Amino acid sequence: MVNVSTSEQNIEHQKVQAEEAGFKFDKVICDDGVSGIATKLQDRPNGQRLFDMLREGDTLVVRWVDRLGRNYQDVTDTIRHFMREGVVIETIINRLRFDGSTKDPMQCAVRDALISFMAATAQAQAEVQKEAQTAGIAAAKSDAKKYRGRKPGYDRKQFDAVTSDLKFMSVAQVAKSYHLTRQTVLRIRDEPHKAEAALARWGM
Repeated sequence: MVNVSTSEQNIEHQKVQAEEAGFKFDKVICDDGVSGIATKLQDRPNGQRLFDMLREGDTLVVRWVDRLGRNYQDVTDTIRHFMREGVVIETIINRLRFDGSTKDPMQCAVRDALISFMAATAQAQAEVQKEAQTAGIAAAKSDAKKYRGRKPGYDRKQFDAVTSDLKFMSVAQVAKSYHLTRQTVLRIRDEPHKAEAALARWGM
């Protein structure tokens, strides 16, 4: 069985999470720095590798479905493509399992509904983050001549990871996972536009 993982901001962190959840890997694929919003998985260099290497009986392990993309149609098409090829997809977060070999109509209906819901959630989260980024940059430009304030206690990768992980993890768990204070995580959660603006003012 082949276990493959696509990656987000911190591949080492995700590997630790996966191993703690009991996953073992024969191959790790990382497409760090490529947008899953504008670029389909199959059009990403390492995303194409998944389509080329995965075969019937393999298992594709991803942190969550948003690692396959942030576009509803692309994510649902990708998952269904792999299921038709006999590839099982498992997520580290929530331990979801998408298996095309399921024949029971009710189980298929539940599985397909879950795929649609997860893909829609991934796109919605991406749109929220994009709006926060746009608003943050605008706020930073309007305050360009003002004092920048204290430098944020988080960087861009931590900001993106926190906003993503808060969908599934508690504030305390996220803070511990990314070595941030609870107050910092709460600030990012409750005032994402201001948190984004602080990053923009400091060119981060």
